[in-house]
Amino acid sequence: MSLTFYLDKGASLDPAAPCLTLDGTTLSYGDVVELSHSVARALRRSGVAPGDKVGILSANDPTAFSCVFGIARAGAVWCPINPRNAAGETAELLDLFDCTTLIYQPSFDGLVAEIAPDLPQLTTLVRLGDPGPDGRAEAFDAWLDAARDDPSAEAAPPDEIVALVGTGGTTGRPKGVLLTDRNVETMSAITLMSYPFGERPVYLALAPLTHAAGVLCFPVLARGGEVVIMAKPDVGRFLELIEAHRVTHTFLPPTLIYMVLGHEALDATDLSSLQCFWYGAAPMSVARLTEALDRIGPMAQLFGQSEAPMMISTMSPAEHRRADGSVATERLASAGRPSPLVTVAILDQQGHPVPRGERGEICVRGSLVMAGYHRNPEATAEVSAHGWHHTGDIGLLDDDGFLHIVDRAKDMVISGGFNVYSAEVEQALMAHDAVRDCAVVGLPDEKWGERVTAVVQPQPGAEIDTEELVAFVKARIGSVKAPKQVELWADLPRSTVGKVLKNEIRVTLSR
Repeated sequence: MSLTFYLDKGASLDPAAPCLTLDGTTLSYGDVVELSHSVARALRRSGVAPGDKVGILSANDPTAFSCVFGIARAGAVWCPINPRNAAGETAELLDLFDCTTLIYQPSFDGLVAEIAPDLPQLTTLVRLGDPGPDGRAEAFDAWLDAARDDPSAEAAPPDEIVALVGTGGTTGRPKGVLLTDRNVETMSAITLMSYPFGERPVYLALAPLTHAAGVLCFPVLARGGEVVIMAKPDVGRFLELIEAHRVTHTFLPPTLIYMVLGHEALDATDLSSLQCFWYGAAPMSVARLTEALDRIGPMAQLFGQSEAPMMISTMSPAEHRRADGSVATERLASAGRPSPLVTVAILDQQGHPVPRGERGEICVRGSLVMAGYHRNPEATAEVSAHGWHHTGDIGLLDDDGFLHIVDRAKDMVISGGFNVYSAEVEQALMAHDAVRDCAVVGLPDEKWGERVTAVVQPQPGAEIDTEELVAFVKARIGSVKAPKQVELWADLPRSTVGKVLKNEIRVTLSR
């Protein structure tokens, strides 16, 4: 089932219905279908064959998101590029993914000019605007017009891969998650089974469409719903749009939900249209979730990862409350129940199930799980040991069947809904001449879920300006991964073999 299925299904219900809306301008289902056909023809004219990789580098934008369906219609593979990435990381992903084509917004002119000369396989650049200052890219409208009279370019991906999603590795090196049409179909089916949906849902997308907010669009479109897009985060505007568009569904990571709870307009905003306010991608404070249930309403949890998108476990709005309507506080720290169409097991290091209530690694099976990592059979084999997909998260199943995540791979920090791998941050810090050694950990944070915290050991005699050091890291790996707290220590705690003891660092910093 191609990604175009979700769009075409919605269009079959009413091609004139609103599909994608931004700042009062709406593309109907018919408009988006027509645009997707035009993009598919232009891709073929540019030499893109079924199975080729096409990247999209854009903030939230209806035209850019419409291109996803054009890529799918041509049988090519959609490669969403996080617009927050630094230039080096974007170049590394495009190279790893073997992208031949990049469609990008004009705001990324400088980044593209910096990386394109070193990516010879990137033969086609398409700018969502005019050709740009250096003429290197084709203007989007002209690119479409050149293929206007070409025959239909409908095709299916030869190996059923529809998306290639970048994710960091435990060493900080990115991996490419190969998602199939069946993965997306399973995710969409679970979504429609597990959460409330009425006729013509209205989904508000503030979070990046390159992440969870994007794939949640697919089941909404299959119901003929409208996706209201926000180009940039603005909590006040977010509340205005819920009321103005009678929004039924939305998704935010906890850090943004905390901002919603702190906004002065929240209690005066009419939120009665909401059926499902998803949260996930980071730990959420039980106290703040309880507050959200009272002040916002129908909160709904989801837990997944790029390799098993979004829906390993779910908790519907109804499951947040007991039968008498009171808040089910005993469940709020959980990640919900394992979802339909997914088998979850808690395994020990030998791949054996542990008794109910005991801790082990959360492992999953089913058609939600990725096909593997792109060009990385070793990592694929490792994550698939014992015939299960290993999430890297430590958890348990309680007597009521709720999944509790009690720990994560210790080198990963989830900050503001994004995975940050400490080794990558440490490598960037170590590139600074004044840094002798360092360690990066995650500490609990009311705003970010976890904040990236660096403990730095300076070179003998060196003085470090922590603000300058943070700016140095931002320039290399982007602001999301840069430390939000830097501590200078004369030495780091180590084991007898010289390994830095991160647990001791966490304990010390948490006092």
